[in-house]
Amino acid sequence: MPMAGEYPHLSLRPGPQVSWAVVDRQVDRNSINSPLMDQLEALLEEVEASPAQVLVFTGAGSSHFIGGADGIEMMQLDHAGGLAFSRRFQALLDRMEASPLLLVAAINGLCFGGGFEFAMACDLRVAAHSARIGLPEVKVGLIPGGGGTQRLPRLVGQGLAMEMILSGKLHPGQEAARLGLVHRAVPDEGLEQGVNDLLKPILRNPAYALSLAKRAVKAGQGRPLEQGLMAEAELFSRCHDESFFRDLMHQQLDSGALTTSEINKEKAK
Repeated sequence: MPMAGEYPHLSLRPGPQVSWAVVDRQVDRNSINSPLMDQLEALLEEVEASPAQVLVFTGAGSSHFIGGADGIEMMQLDHAGGLAFSRRFQALLDRMEASPLLLVAAINGLCFGGGFEFAMACDLRVAAHSARIGLPEVKVGLIPGGGGTQRLPRLVGQGLAMEMILSGKLHPGQEAARLGLVHRAVPDEGLEQGVNDLLKPILRNPAYALSLAKRAVKAGQGRPLEQGLMAEAELFSRCHDESFFRDLMHQQLDSGALTTSEINKEKAK
């Protein structure tokens, strides 16, 4: 595992609330190989230990966000190696989903295969108009191995997911937004501003509430409703370990901005 700050194929731009990470393997289409997985995991831990609430991922250059998993590494895999590679990649994406940070994919250029699987493990996705997004693995005799067959149906429903996976079609940014693959599509030159616009109303809210809300949404995935509700109740209770809500209620009551039947009863006495 790389030491904090040692990322040969990543660059980090720290921020007080929002940090940006750039995947930089341009000669290899910013594709994901095993060393990069280790670097991504170490970088995630570093940012989690910082004051930042959000980590945005984008690709170096303009042609690729993340161009899938590394083909040179994958072509050398046998059955056992394929299983190990798939499970390692899945573990990274599971780790991303479990992060208390809000993760954003700022998709510039091609985002296919493992790149789209990576983006789906992020909480929010903003695509440039020139982006092309999908899971084309069947075209080269493979299937998605980083969670694509599981996360895509949860994102857009089984019907559309099945069509996308079987056809291998890539969708331009605006079409991807219409289909629900990304949250919004913006002009290429406005990608960073598009991310900022998406985050602006979100970051007005308390950091602990955002983290707990993310965990609650993720907690119910693939589980019976009752288990999801139990997880929600537990996480809801943790909100009451903080004073934010009580302080806000006191401020509104003291200022008169909030009136209640109890206050009206007191005034009537």
